[in-house]
Amino acid sequence: MSETKLVAQLRSTTGSPAARRLRAEGHIPGVLYGQGMSPLSVTVERRELRLALSGPAGSNTVLALQVDGKSYPAVVKEMQRHPIKRAVSHIDFLQVNMNEEITVSVPLHLVGEAKAVIAEGGLVDKAVDHIEVSCTPTDMPNSFDVDISHMHPHDVIRLSDLTMPKGVTPLGDPEMPIVTVLVTSAAEAAATEAAPAADAAGDAAAGGAEAPNSSE
Repeated sequence: MSETKLVAQLRSTTGSPAARRLRAEGHIPGVLYGQGMSPLSVTVERRELRLALSGPAGSNTVLALQVDGKSYPAVVKEMQRHPIKRAVSHIDFLQVNMNEEITVSVPLHLVGEAKAVIAEGGLVDKAVDHIEVSCTPTDMPNSFDVDISHMHPHDVIRLSDLTMPKGVTPLGDPEMPIVTVLVTSAAEAAATEAAPAADAAGDAAAGGAEAPNSSE
């Protein structure tokens, strides 16, 4: 797996006023930490961070973080965002060993169209947005794509139904629903009303097809 280079600068000043000044200048304050190293206070350019994470892996991109002439293999552990503007206000980088497993959240995407569900007035509901897994940075999947084309009302896709790539272990209850089909009360009522009508039609058809009386 190739790493995406991102340059970070050591940050000598800390505290809210310094952080606000950095953000106003287009930088994001952050910290780099990991096993066997002392945490480093850093800052990255907002535009460069956005470009580095714009690939298929998104925020799970393995970075070659350049700090003070040294390269650290790292992933984004946490991004804090402004509560209203949603802009990244602080970022945590985790130095990783490419051969050791880490815990990451992988995005879940739905693909296809559940025509049977739509026809019956149902709704496909993505119960979770991410799947937490354990894997090495090398084996980290970009996303999990779930095909919903063949789903029907009341169907449920569970964590255990996901096919995991080699070297990837899902975390959590295997029975956890990740995609469900919701049926509206109106659709349920329509189905209930349709059942007696169908039964009556079937009885009428059966009655009309009775054999003639043999005594005639």
